[in-house]
Formats: sequence, structure tokens, C-alpha cells
Amino acid sequence: ISAFALAALVLPGSYPHYLDLIHSLSVGPALIGLTKFGIAFPVSYHTFNAISAFALAALVLPGSYPHYLDLIHSLSVGPALIGLTKFGIAFPVSYHTFNGVRHLFWDIGKGFKLPEVYRSGYIVIALSVLSSVALTCL
Repeated sequence: ISAFALAALVLPGSYPHYLDLIHSLSVGPALIGLTKFGIAFPVSYHTFNAISAFALAALVLPGSYPHYLDLIHSLSVGPALIGLTKFGIAFPVSYHTFNGVRHLFWDIGKGFKLPEVYRSGYIVIALSVLSSVALTCL
């Protein structure tokens, strides 16, 4: 631990940002990377498995697309639940797409100042909601 990290532990408010404290520790960046991997990997792994299971089911189950579409219609779910489901599928895809564009700008070195980071975050959220609503209305 560096002297600055010790000072931050002893004197609250003397260190401007907790990430600086984490990065001052020798294990900080590795810990952050492991934490991100520990969350992202299981989520993406299970999402991939769920999509794969639906794709496999579509290939091996008897019947065609209209048959299963009629099956869903026979459940008599309301339009509100269908709209909510469509929005629930569209929002993560939209958010991930727009945030990917944001990261591409970061990769070329644009938008690292704190006001720009907040502004681009709000733009991503707004565009995600608007495009998700548009996709839900299709």
C-alpha cells in the first residue's frame, strides 16, 4: 500500500476518488478485472445457453413457426404483457449497441472528460429508450 492509500484510509475526504485508491493498491486493476469477468462471464454464458436452447428447440421440435405462433396467441396474454416483453427484449439490444458505439469513440480517444462521459451516458440511455419504444411498436 502506498502512503497515499494509507492517508486515504486514515483521513476521510483526503483522497479525491475511490478508484484512485483502488488503483494505488497493487492488486486494484486485477481485482476490478476479475470482478467484471466474474459478473459478465456467467451472464453471457447463460444468455448464450438460453438462446442456443431456443434455437435448438426450433430445429428439432415438430411443427412450424405458424404453429408456435398460434400456440402463443392461444395463451390469451394481454397486449400490455406482449408490449412489455417486446420492450424487455429490445432495450438490452439497443442499449448494448449504442454503448458499443460510445466505447468505439473511447477507443479513438474521444469523450474522456467527466462532463463528456456523463453526457454520452445520458445520450446512450435516451437513444436506447427511444429506439426500444420504436422497436416495440413494430
